[in-house]
Amino acid sequence: MNFSDIDREELAQFFKELENATMPFGKFGPKDYPPNGVHLVDLSYEYLDWFQKQGFPKSRLGELMEMVYQVKEVGADMIFSPLQKARGGRRPLTKARINSDFKQS
Repeated sequence: MNFSDIDREELAQFFKELENATMPFGKFGPKDYPPNGVHLVDLSYEYLDWFQKQGFPKSRLGELMEMVYQVKEVGADMIFSPLQKARGGRRPLTKARINSDFKQS
């Protein structure tokens, strides 16, 4: 489905599904981001672009990922702000660094 061809009802359904849609595998999955993985709307454009080039999963998850990618591709990802705000904000995707130079006394 092309995001630009979506109608009102499909858009409402899209947002309803995105409320709790998380990445179930990979580097942003539950293993590294417990308990459920990173929400699809919080995934970076670059990560979604990699999937676009390699192929999105052949499932509803892939369709949602592709639609999020299309929104981010045109720079309209501010439409995800209400979903992110309802969850307390966008989840940071960088891991905390451990400073090896830090010595405890």
